[in-house]
Amino acid sequence: MKFIKSKSEKIFYVVNLCIILLFTFMCLYPIWYVIIGSVSSGVRAHTAFLWPKGFSLTTYKTFFSRSDIGLAFLISILKTAVGTVLSVFFTSMLAYLVTQQKMLFRKFVYRYFIVTMYVSGGMIPWYITMKSYGLYNNFFVYVIPGILSVFNMILVKTFVESLPASLEESAKLDGAGFVTIFVKIILPLSKPIIATISVYTAVGQWNSWIDNYILVHTKSLKTLQLLLYEYLNKATSLASQMKNIANTAGVANAEAAFKVTPDSVRMTMIVITIIPIMLVYPFAQKYFTKGIMIGAVKG
Repeated sequence: MKFIKSKSEKIFYVVNLCIILLFTFMCLYPIWYVIIGSVSSGVRAHTAFLWPKGFSLTTYKTFFSRSDIGLAFLISILKTAVGTVLSVFFTSMLAYLVTQQKMLFRKFVYRYFIVTMYVSGGMIPWYITMKSYGLYNNFFVYVIPGILSVFNMILVKTFVESLPASLEESAKLDGAGFVTIFVKIILPLSKPIIATISVYTAVGQWNSWIDNYILVHTKSLKTLQLLLYEYLNKATSLASQMKNIANTAGVANAEAAFKVTPDSVRMTMIVITIIPIMLVYPFAQKYFTKGIMIGAVKG
């Protein structure tokens, strides 16, 4: 780091550091507040500031003792995993396809997909279409509608166009076809942008709940995100149910009433929902930055 000599440079450095630290605190504190509130005793959950007050895991224990939480968590994991893999694969294949100069109506097809980013049929046509496809109360309603992402296609297309054309030409001379070139050459070389769109897709899949709310009414297909929505709206009644569960499990009445409140229920459910998807970022970070920068420069 450059040695700071003048007084004005020192002041500028200190002010910049304070602003960055303040901004970091503003970004991270809401998450920290929810976490410490979820492990605080119920009646103290909303008063915790920097550290938990009356540390307790009663809310977590009673939450995971509910039969609907485990199944909803599994459905959300499957939805995110299957949806992300299929969406990344087919979106990347479409992006590679529209880079082919010999493709008929290539520019028309590309622009047609671009238009869909700005024009939508609306909620009612979407509902009718999904139902006519047989996706009502079907697990694949979580996967098929998002199998192609135009925004991610643009990112991948830009990245693929930056790759040396000689690699593809030499593979064609060796007799490789479209699928072989895509799977064995394009995908391995596109790890940075693949990781980038994987993060985008996984976050979108994990956070989505409106498809469950409108098109899936079977309890066995309910996702964790819809449960979060329902629990946040019914936190008071849920807290009473969880107190009963705690009592049945052998927790003293006074202790259960003290440690399970609507605030603690809300915070616990939020933590359960956000922690899994936050774990995705550390594994994709080294590719994520590179993929974004390449897309920014080349685009």
